[in-house]
Amino acid sequence: MPAAVSPSTGRRTTRPPKPLEWQRYLPERWRDYVVEGLDFTAFREYEMPACRTLGHDEDGEPCFYAHRYTLTENRSDDDEEFYEIVTYSEMVRGWRLRDGRWLIYRVVQNGDEDALGRGFYSFSAQAPR
Repeated sequence: MPAAVSPSTGRRTTRPPKPLEWQRYLPERWRDYVVEGLDFTAFREYEMPACRTLGHDEDGEPCFYAHRYTLTENRSDDDEEFYEIVTYSEMVRGWRLRDGRWLIYRVVQNGDEDALGRGFYSFSAQAPR
């Protein structure tokens, strides 16, 4: 599908290529309790590795949220050859439950190249940001 420019942000928006992937990381036991996303819009940042996806239900209400971004830094061991390392990254997914709460999954990696981020679930009265 062709990209369109969002009037509010000026960034390109497109439908994600796999809208069913909105259930990725959603625990099987919670799938019957979430509001199904039918319409998805993706926002991509072109100056850094970052994206955000919003999903809406049949009434146009938000029911899915996802974002991912990575901050990097150039490093050198000898001041001649530089390489890029991840200094921080975050991935968040949120699903609106039928009772109005949000189930949120978050993975944060903070600087240590060798340590993978550890994911955790939480509940919130508001959608994630």
